[in-house]
Amino acid sequence: MITANASANKTSDALRRRAAILFVNFLLIILAYYQVKSASRSLLIEHWGAEGFPYVWIASAVILVIFIGLYHHLVERYTRLRVVLGSCFLFVALLIVFRVLLESAGTVAAVSFYIFVDIFSVILVEQFWSLANTITAAGDGRRSYWFIGTGGLVGGVMGGILAAGLLRYTPMTTADLLLSCAALLLIVFSLNVIMGRMGLYRELQSDAGAVPVENGWQALVRSRYLILIAAALLCAQLAQPVVEYQFIKSVEDAFQELDRRTVFISTFFGALGIVSIGVNLVMTPLIHRYLGIMAGLLTQPLVLAVSSLSFIAVPTLMMASMVKISDRGLSYSINRASKELLYIPVDPVRTYQAKAWIDMLGYRVFKVLGSMLILLFTQWLPFSLEVSALGWITVTICVSWVVIIGLLAREYRVAAPVPVAA
Repeated sequence: MITANASANKTSDALRRRAAILFVNFLLIILAYYQVKSASRSLLIEHWGAEGFPYVWIASAVILVIFIGLYHHLVERYTRLRVVLGSCFLFVALLIVFRVLLESAGTVAAVSFYIFVDIFSVILVEQFWSLANTITAAGDGRRSYWFIGTGGLVGGVMGGILAAGLLRYTPMTTADLLLSCAALLLIVFSLNVIMGRMGLYRELQSDAGAVPVENGWQALVRSRYLILIAAALLCAQLAQPVVEYQFIKSVEDAFQELDRRTVFISTFFGALGIVSIGVNLVMTPLIHRYLGIMAGLLTQPLVLAVSSLSFIAVPTLMMASMVKISDRGLSYSINRASKELLYIPVDPVRTYQAKAWIDMLGYRVFKVLGSMLILLFTQWLPFSLEVSALGWITVTICVSWVVIIGLLAREYRVAAPVPVAA
């Protein structure tokens, strides 16, 4: 009995140690990303203006779909740890190259760098969770993933504050944030090397890796429940570019100087992270416990619709910031937790297949559609809408979103083993 207890305690200690290291690892990844997230947006405003963002979002989505296909081909050929280390090293080298190019290449460098940051964020986050999934048993993941995921939220807060502080209190400029990002990625590289040598990246045997991703579309269309989940998630993705454009345009109008603009965006992202953490730790468990999963899903479209109407009435930077917080702050917290709970009643293999399609293709397609809506109503039609009037597009999307959640609630009552308002 003593031997069994000692063995269980040793296993528990190992799991806690691995969770703590993964927490730090994810924190550092998001911390590094937030050094260049604000810089990429501020530089693109500087060299092209807010009107160019929808075109860049479309180009980024197309390139990202191609790049993700190449990335998964690498994962099939090499161990995930080697891919992680290779990605970190490659990104460090490219950050240094972009730092040099931004001195003289102007618009081309700013556009290329923005697309690079989009790829950078998706690949680093995707490969982190992919690696974590292959070394963590399902039961261990349920006990530790909330903690590990919180590392990303904390990293976002620290990243925004650090970027703003470096620009405000040191001689560094916006372009120099690429170097601070590169330095953090070298720390991530070193941490992963240490984890590999400690044996913490020993992959578990799983049948999930044998599931063909190309069957995602078929798995999706065979289930009305999964179709409704996809529709609800893609409504959020359709609204996101409209909200982002309103925020970027408002920032452009308010700040003409590059570094001051970057400081504001960085500080805002730090505040956005604080809101996400607060919602995740306080609102999400209360709403799920007393009102149910569907109430959690309804929170984002309802709050986003109200804030968009407020921006239509009072088109200021403060109101645009509130719309952005209503969108991303709730998306990163209560909406993310709620949507993952929706998949629990679904067969794991079908879930894997459907999520692969939604995450890798559906999100990109709907971001392109959202970008095209912006271009349609601001540049392509004989008339153009004011940036605040674009909020009516968001409100329309939110109404459709709420209707879809209502239909989804009926399907969930049939599929779920527990009542909706558990």
